[in-house]
Amino acid sequence: MTSALNEIAASIRTIPDYPKPGVQFRDITTLLGNARAFRRPIDELVQPWAGAKVDQVAGIEARGFIIGGAVAHQLSAGFVPIRKKGKLPFDTVSMSYALEYGTDEMEMHVDAVGKGDRVILVDDLIATGGTAEGAVKLLRNRGAIVEAACFIIDLPELGGAAKLRALDVPVRTLVSFEGH
Repeated sequence: MTSALNEIAASIRTIPDYPKPGVQFRDITTLLGNARAFRRPIDELVQPWAGAKVDQVAGIEARGFIIGGAVAHQLSAGFVPIRKKGKLPFDTVSMSYALEYGTDEMEMHVDAVGKGDRVILVDDLIATGGTAEGAVKLLRNRGAIVEAACFIIDLPELGGAAKLRALDVPVRTLVSFEGH
């Protein structure tokens, strides 16, 4: 791992047994609160697409809004919020997605992406991949081309990145942590 990636990993706080026993919660608020540490993952996530045509960056609620907004700014792209059902004020399209115990729905505005728009999906962390998979399907159902999905953190044991790659979505992650 490079020194930049080591710095990113060191800036992420681990909270044991949250939200339930056995889970190691990876908290990026410590990274976000440090200007230098926050800039590093944005620069790393943007780098492969610098100079490329990206129409939109889609961020998954809520930390994906923070990361995605910064990435969109750097790429001179628009930003698309993907939110939980009932949170957006205009006409929406929705997609159900699998949770660890059940399902939920996410939405975006009907006019958020156009047919053929090149989109990068962004969130802070990929775990089981259910939310990200739902977001990819939501974007594709509106005709967008999902160029890649980008995350600061990967929990590879949970298989989410592999799930997205099985949908032919390139996945970029910066740091990996073992466990849940």
